[in-house]
Amino acid sequence: MQHSSALPVANVFLRILIVLNWFFGACIAALLTFTFVNEAWTMKALGVTGMPDAARVMWAMRGVAALGVLAVPLNYMILTRLLAMVDTVRAGDPFVADNAYRLHAIAWLMVALQLISITIAAIGKAISTPEHPFDLDAGFSVNSWLAIILTFVLARVFAEGTLMREDLEGMV
Repeated sequence: MQHSSALPVANVFLRILIVLNWFFGACIAALLTFTFVNEAWTMKALGVTGMPDAARVMWAMRGVAALGVLAVPLNYMILTRLLAMVDTVRAGDPFVADNAYRLHAIAWLMVALQLISITIAAIGKAISTPEHPFDLDAGFSVNSWLAIILTFVLARVFAEGTLMREDLEGMV
């Protein structure tokens, strides 16, 4: 079997993403912690100080940050499952039951991430006013939901491929 040069690149890229995921998660957690340590400075830095409902906005921003921290382990679980799948492809044995389970788990993790994104968008909408709009890059994404459906379908394809391979090996 001829090996693709994309597989080593994917392996390295996924490992880098795992490190970056934890790094950015730590940054978000540090910022969230800092909002409690020095609330006045944080409110001023975020431009919330002059708002009549500044305390409510600050708590909403903390909620968004907490959801960002919650997304970090979910992203980690996706990335490590993808890395394990790349390893099975590199070994020349991708149609194994573990990969079907991994894809199924990835799909559910993506659902969780989309629900977090929708929640973040709802928080942004709740605190946004015409005078102080909060435009957060979050919310419902048709492309993300299509990717989720695709991932569930691929999980089933991998499960069927595994069964077909086992049947074929049983015939030989």
